Amino acid sequence: MSEWSALVEEAAKKSGLVWLELPGLPQPRAAWHLWHDGSLYVLTGGEGEQPLPGLPEARTVPVTLPSKDKRGRLITFVAAVEQVQAGTELWDEVAPLLAKERLNAATHEGQVEHWAEESYIVRLTPTGEVTQEPGRDAGDYATVRPVPSPATTRGRAPRMFGGKRRKADR
Repeated sequence: MSEWSALVEEAAKKSGLVWLELPGLPQPRAAWHLWHDGSLYVLTGGEGEQPLPGLPEARTVPVTLPSKDKRGRLITFVAAVEQVQAGTELWDEVAPLLAKERLNAATHEGQVEHWAEESYIVRLTPTGEVTQEPGRDAGDYATVRPVPSPATTRGRAPRMFGGKRRKADR
């Protein structure tokens, strides 16, 4: 166990998104996830789900957890990648938990069965290797914007009054 494992677990439980540095892509991709039993679980592939090209085939991937209060990079660590096969005990345990977290689905009916046919559930287990410790310079990370994705909230975005626009949003 790494000296950072408690921080990784706490930050993963509090965060709705992680940033994944996927092989062959020029910038990290945001991904919603579930923290369960010491690992992150993400869903990718299939119509309307978050596109994370190359993730199911990767062996390891750098994962960045954001800080809830500072809105920047908290820690980056390397995670081992493993596909969760449909029909296994782990799938039967994790898929319903992911379905509960998938709040903006068009319908929850038959969702898990649909995922079994078209999508991947990927388990990301921290290896203990930390590549960016808390408090270290994160460079231009804060200016990375999410790439367009079909996995978005249905309908109009909520209005926000009194919010301050960041330099990167202008």
